[in-house]
Amino acid sequence: MKETEDAIYDTLSGCLLGGRLSPGTPLRENALAEVFGISRERLRKILLRLHTNRLIEMVPNRGAFVGAPSLEQAREVYEARRVLEGGIVAHLAPTLSAAQAERLKAHMAHEEQAFADNNRAESVRLSAYFHTILAEATGNTFVMQQMQELVSRTSLMVAMYESASASQCGCEEHRDIFSALLRGDGPSATRAMSVHLSLVETRLRPGVVAPSTDAVGTLRALWMKRTETIATASVPDGDA
Repeated sequence: MKETEDAIYDTLSGCLLGGRLSPGTPLRENALAEVFGISRERLRKILLRLHTNRLIEMVPNRGAFVGAPSLEQAREVYEARRVLEGGIVAHLAPTLSAAQAERLKAHMAHEEQAFADNNRAESVRLSAYFHTILAEATGNTFVMQQMQELVSRTSLMVAMYESASASQCGCEEHRDIFSALLRGDGPSATRAMSVHLSLVETRLRPGVVAPSTDAVGTLRALWMKRTETIATASVPDGDA
């Protein structure tokens, strides 16, 4: 049961982070419960999880909708991120351990692979997680909580308002930050982080993608593709 709910959550979040649905699109419980073959109660648990991670909005007496973050909100959030993350990398530059550096290096390789695979949702998720890894490296619970809050607010903005080709720029900018950290150069790491976040903000443009307003049709196609892939993978060799 938990595995099914996780698979449905992954399908929904992947759809949202891939920028496949237009902001404000309604997510009708009855229709989506039918698509995924689960009860409304179980679907509502998944929607609440998406709401907690700021990927959708839940309006009392109206239901769930794809989040509709504004570019005006983006300016305020990215200003907060520059303040917080500038401090994070300044703190980490002289203290970054070999294990932390190796984790960042491996993560950036995954980012670059997602871009090469043209996997938009995974690119957005991994790009956000790069910043979470930096916050975790501080070992400070309050920093990690604030970072998670800000990253959650900006992931959907990036998915909806940044072109897919910009993921390559993000990978290169992450490398600049990482290189400064490896050198133990706090001022350069702070500048690289500020430049990166400012560039992401400037790359946010309305209308860069043409998302669907048909949540049911889009999610049904994605769910069928996922279940078919799982079924194919589970067929033993020689039985196909």
